[in-house]
Amino acid sequence: MKISLCNEVIRDWEIGRQAGFAAALGYDGLEIAPFTLNDGGPAALDAADLDKIRSTVEAEGVAISGLHWLLIAPEGLSVTSADPAIAQRTRDTMEALVEMCAALGGSYLIHGSPAQRVLPETDADAAKARALDHFRAAGQAANKAKVHYLLEPLSRAQTAFVNTLEDAAAIVGDVNQPNFSAMIDCCSAAQTETASIPDLLSQHLPSGLIRHVHFNDPNKRSPGQGDLNFFPIVQRLLDLNYDGWIGVEPFDYVPDGPASAARAIGTIRALEQAAQAEH
Repeated sequence: MKISLCNEVIRDWEIGRQAGFAAALGYDGLEIAPFTLNDGGPAALDAADLDKIRSTVEAEGVAISGLHWLLIAPEGLSVTSADPAIAQRTRDTMEALVEMCAALGGSYLIHGSPAQRVLPETDADAAKARALDHFRAAGQAANKAKVHYLLEPLSRAQTAFVNTLEDAAAIVGDVNQPNFSAMIDCCSAAQTETASIPDLLSQHLPSGLIRHVHFNDPNKRSPGQGDLNFFPIVQRLLDLNYDGWIGVEPFDYVPDGPASAARAIGTIRALEQAAQAEH
């Protein structure tokens, strides 16, 4: 399995050190949160900057798998805002992030960013329609750049907009762009979905709705540091011949970021070996 470490886990390190550490632990890639690179968003990075980031990471023996936490920087973005200036900045940023992902060698972008998809107390339907317009533009940009733009269902504790794969599937159908789809986050899915994660994978991987997986426990820690049993999840991914990336994305780093990253990859690789032995 191709395992990528979400780089905000070790965000205080420079990018080369992040990549070298991930490689030493046995990760195959880094999944980049753009806000860890700068505060200004993709517009603050030119082609030379992106080429340097990519070459620095690849020199350490790992790839940049993709991007996530897309709309943290610059501040003030929103896919649901009715303010024309905010909407334009958001659209520009989303399209620039697609180009940035391709330039870095990534293959996907994960659209989570719950604080940037808040629904207003009134006229939520209009806000959802504005978000659909943004997603449609992002999908068109992704088609052109040959990357995938993936909507992330998140728990109801984080957002009221897109909580389940069923919610995401409706939006993917409305957007109707070949490179716009969805993904599954284990932390959120375990809290919000009624079906098990293995069953959701069986249902939605073959259809192409799920194109990426985030591994994290509902307690927000790494796999192996909570109650969620990842063995049947790994087993199902292998059964389904999943050849995409798995991003390790804890939010609570116990005892710290580096140790959390190490615990996660050790757990996942052990589960992978055990699942392979049963095949």
